[in-house]
Amino acid sequence: MKDQQRTLTREQVLALAEHVENAELNRQDITKITNDYPDMTFADAYDIQWEIRRRKEARGNKVVGLKMGLTSWAKMAQMGVETPIYGFLADYFSVPDGGVVNTAELIHPKIEAEISFVTKALLKGPGCHIGDVLAATDYVVPTVEVIDSRYENFKFDLISVVADNASSTRFITGGQVASVEDVDLKNFGVVVEKNGEVVDVGAGAAVLGHPASSVAMLANLLAERGEHIPAGTFIMTGGITAAISVQAGDNITVRYQGLGSVSARFV
Repeated sequence: MKDQQRTLTREQVLALAEHVENAELNRQDITKITNDYPDMTFADAYDIQWEIRRRKEARGNKVVGLKMGLTSWAKMAQMGVETPIYGFLADYFSVPDGGVVNTAELIHPKIEAEISFVTKALLKGPGCHIGDVLAATDYVVPTVEVIDSRYENFKFDLISVVADNASSTRFITGGQVASVEDVDLKNFGVVVEKNGEVVDVGAGAAVLGHPASSVAMLANLLAERGEHIPAGTFIMTGGITAAISVQAGDNITVRYQGLGSVSARFV
């Protein structure tokens, strides 16, 4: 992110982190925060996100993974940005395969089919690339992400989204894992079914040409804050399909070529 200048005071970061996190915890939508802070930068937004992370950890929640968002070249061009964004995953975001997602805890949930990487070695930017990622990957696992922007009527900009922990809310991991040698990560296909109907299909290449590119980019983005990806980290690499709206009563199943399926019920 070229835009590393900060415009917010420490007090403003703390207040905004509380405001945005409360929107998630209380299921209360808010107007995008750049309305009040139009000069906010990505550096400010990540300060808010990291403060939300600190707040959760102070409350006893554990961070169980990281996620990338905006990982399609088309979507980046559409939003006028040059890099994807990242967020963190808290322990209570995790839903078992075949489990239930309670929509009463969410505002306007959508699902995306993803592939996640679990690392076995540390990854550190700058200059991290696909080869580094593949060498450092323990296994990949199919994952469905549930996203839920806390901004009313989906009116937001990317800086506000980063501050809102990249719309993170729930994720469902499949039971089948594979080594990177055993999956053609660029070309493997996914099929998303909602209530028995096929609603979207996609291939791994939708994620920055190759999902491992997404992990490399995450390492390089974290390096800008002096952070890295530790061994044993679970990383969702970004949507292979478009985001699909779900509501109470919906059943979803995502079928992954060679990696089984992931399903959930929304109540």
